[in-house]
Amino acid sequence: MACSPSLAHSSCYKSRYFSYRIDHGAGCGHVCSPLSFSASDRFGAPFDLKRFCFFSNFSGLSIIGSCLHSRLKPMSTTCESSVTSKNMSDSKYAPDHLLVLVHGILASPSDWTYADAELKRQLGRNFLIYASSSNSYTKTFSGIDGAGRRLADEILSVVKTTESLKRISVLAHSLGGLFARYAMAMLYSSDTGKIAGLEPINFITLATPHLGVRGKKQLPFLLGVPILEKLAPPIAPILIGRTGRQLFLTDGKPSKPPLLLRMTSDYEDKMFISSLAAFRSCTLYANVSYDHMVGWRTSSIRRESELIKPPLRSLDGYKHIVNVQYCPPVPSEGPHFPPEAAKIKEAAQTVPNTENTTEYHDIMEEEMIRGLQRVGWKKVDVSFHSAFWPFFAHNNIHVKSEWLHNAGAGVIAHVADILKQQERRPVTAASL
Repeated sequence: MACSPSLAHSSCYKSRYFSYRIDHGAGCGHVCSPLSFSASDRFGAPFDLKRFCFFSNFSGLSIIGSCLHSRLKPMSTTCESSVTSKNMSDSKYAPDHLLVLVHGILASPSDWTYADAELKRQLGRNFLIYASSSNSYTKTFSGIDGAGRRLADEILSVVKTTESLKRISVLAHSLGGLFARYAMAMLYSSDTGKIAGLEPINFITLATPHLGVRGKKQLPFLLGVPILEKLAPPIAPILIGRTGRQLFLTDGKPSKPPLLLRMTSDYEDKMFISSLAAFRSCTLYANVSYDHMVGWRTSSIRRESELIKPPLRSLDGYKHIVNVQYCPPVPSEGPHFPPEAAKIKEAAQTVPNTENTTEYHDIMEEEMIRGLQRVGWKKVDVSFHSAFWPFFAHNNIHVKSEWLHNAGAGVIAHVADILKQQERRPVTAASL
């Protein structure tokens, strides 16, 4: 079934400036406090400054700028529990809706400083907004599955210490969207249809590579140059570890489907697709252009033939959002990993060349799309073509830094309205 246009909201949005030190207060049960610089993050993972600077340069920032911005400013935060579960339960304004914010690669909870404050202002005291901190910086290199398990444990910890919670929503940026999808499968109960014992409401991703990053439209900074596309898969594990192999679909034995394909179905004991379908609403935001980390096709779960030039004009009240479509679920038998795919995967792993890697990815991409389309998605296209810094689209979309990436303020406003809209609607979970 074809995607259909969705009506846009008409409420206006005004950005406001705020202090980077945020007092969450008793309403949410967490306070954010500044962290000092150290050679390792608070989870004990050593910080590899060389790899951090090299990879950050791909996102459009200079090497020096990335390092200074991410390591020297006193903006990094970590959420520490400041209210016991008993106090939460007794509070007149105890939150009942957990909103988990999940950052992307080589990032930290400080990526959400602006979004955290703005969403708190718009959503009110019913929401406990929690910025995940279990996969900071180089911990994102340990694999999507490893990061997903840590995120699941972290969410369970928050739920156990906050007795008032009844519902859960997720907002994830970039690679964090894949971490979140894995975590949801771990937390899903097929008996109750709940996530971590809570009613699943919204699952939202911002510029997430749902189909991986192989190919000229998926990892734009390769520019479609054959030699670069040939070198990228073997180099990726060196730069970003196990996560790199999984993003390029070359992880595991040749006979076994890559992780991202497995994550588009209910595979063995992981209910990847059922957990997504349990959410009342699944929404993805995709950068149409200028995102040099994640291409439009992979972040919007579309085939090449489905990429139609979007309008240049923003929707009323939401600057840089140019199109909203609802794509209802498309029933299918689910994704497959045919024998010929295993042979091509082995060739792509051992003797990668443009021909066999392209053929392998084409097969995998179609199977992943078929799997993910069994869930209904609201697809929101974002275009920063008129922004002052359009090449920062990947960080603009979630306003990583208010002073540098504030072009994405309209996106955060749109996210807030989607969250508020679903808050008012009766529960109607999606079905496969």
